[in-house]
Amino acid sequence: MQILIKEAISNARKNPALSQRQASLARKISTKHRIRMPYEIKMNFCKKCKNFIAPGVNSRIRLGRSPVKSIRITCAFCNHTYRKIIFNKA
Repeated sequence: MQILIKEAISNARKNPALSQRQASLARKISTKHRIRMPYEIKMNFCKKCKNFIAPGVNSRIRLGRSPVKSIRITCAFCNHTYRKIIFNKA
């Protein structure tokens, strides 16, 4: 599963169709065998349309300007925007 996602990220610019296929196979493997996806892999999928989004290739990533620091990720397929809050470890 991790190898498929790593290859999907590397193929995202050159061959987006292959990238989507590899990511969907990784998702099918995790659901069929009831394996929970690690957070690092899970955040590469859109929460709304469930498509694979490679950072900066088929998604837009922005930093939030509010007092609560966050990263805003916008899916290029469905234009859904969601935030990930950045915690300070100080």
